[in-house]
Amino acid sequence: MEQLLIVEDDATLNQGLCKALREDDRKIVSCCNLAEARAQLSLGTVSFVLLDINLPDGSGLDLLQQIKNDNPALPVILLTANDTDRDIVDGLEKGAEDYITKPFSLSVLRARVNTQLRKARSQKKNDEFTDGKYFFNFSDMRFCVEGKQVELSKTEQKLLYLLTQNAPNTIPRDVLIDRIWSDGEEYVDENALSVTMKRLRDKLSLGEKIRTVYGIGYAWCLDEVK
Repeated sequence: MEQLLIVEDDATLNQGLCKALREDDRKIVSCCNLAEARAQLSLGTVSFVLLDINLPDGSGLDLLQQIKNDNPALPVILLTANDTDRDIVDGLEKGAEDYITKPFSLSVLRARVNTQLRKARSQKKNDEFTDGKYFFNFSDMRFCVEGKQVELSKTEQKLLYLLTQNAPNTIPRDVLIDRIWSDGEEYVDENALSVTMKRLRDKLSLGEKIRTVYGIGYAWCLDEVK
């Protein structure tokens, strides 16, 4: 069940938003300040956030930045009386998926919320990968072998994502290096890829699931590909 978090300090508007967005397959949680919102987010069950900017204990933009740092895939729509172009651009550049200014139409609000939820569902589905005993969910950062979860570093996650999303195609080493270490470093030792690959293979007991194409790169071998 999807959980929508509404952060709005106007009690009447908060109640109206809860009523407008309620559906049978949704759980609505409402807060009136940042402290309550952070407590809800810490539970890890929120699917979407509708966030006011002007709150009694601070700016919703600060919470937006925290959300995007901790969980970039979590959709956030800003809801505010700040309606200048500068305010809107600032909110969008900080990571908000949409920006709705007050006053607004509840039907338009519902449509925009539903659009972001559909996008999030589609993205989450695309971020799941299953192949035999392996199940990976890149959105939730869950990587399981025969149901047992394994912890991977950020670099190992990037490598695994590239391999599985392009399976069974071979990805050249230089492409992997460029995509994984794309943080502006001028030079990356090719040995870094070999070390990361070995750690990934060991942690997930991959065996021959990742095929080394000597002189070229690596490929994830799907079960149905022999």
